[in-house]
Amino acid sequence: MESKRSTRLLAAAVAMSQIGAMTRAPLIRHPNTPSTITRVEVEVSRPAPRVLSLRYVLADPNGSLVVPLPASGARKDDLWKRTCFEAFICVPESDAYYELNLSPSTEWAAYRFDGFRAGMAMAAGAVTPQLEWIRTCDGYDLRALADLSGLVGLPEGSPWRLGLTAVIEDRPDQLSYWALTHPPGVQDFHNADGWTAEV
Repeated sequence: MESKRSTRLLAAAVAMSQIGAMTRAPLIRHPNTPSTITRVEVEVSRPAPRVLSLRYVLADPNGSLVVPLPASGARKDDLWKRTCFEAFICVPESDAYYELNLSPSTEWAAYRFDGFRAGMAMAAGAVTPQLEWIRTCDGYDLRALADLSGLVGLPEGSPWRLGLTAVIEDRPDQLSYWALTHPPGVQDFHNADGWTAEV
């Protein structure tokens, strides 16, 4: 058991160091959620003190990804029920955090939590992120630029701790869950033990 835990922590540390160097890091599929998607990777950076840049790269050799239809880029709830890319954002040592949902449809959502799944509310001050969904030779590429300067509790002079995740639908109503690391037990992106990146 300890060996598995050490391996998991080592993988998380490697992923975090790769992100710190602004290179691509793999997302790991939760073992209880099968998928035909072969690879999901993420790149992240802070090009300005309160701006988050994200790029999710997905390999879909079988063409099985269920892609939400293009939309107007509006704010919308329940995006995580379909293919959706997410970022959980907080400052170290804080219980409060934000959840950012980014859909290939260009719809988006942002929520604030006071603590673990507690006090959920629309994130006041969130503005529409720039989203681009690109078909590539072997899959898809989602690029996002999110100005978070209107969000309370994310100071520009502090490092941000991140959980970087994806919900992937590769056949109707079959979802798989991907993250930099998964804490033991059932899949739960809100578990801060899985937030292993920092920018």
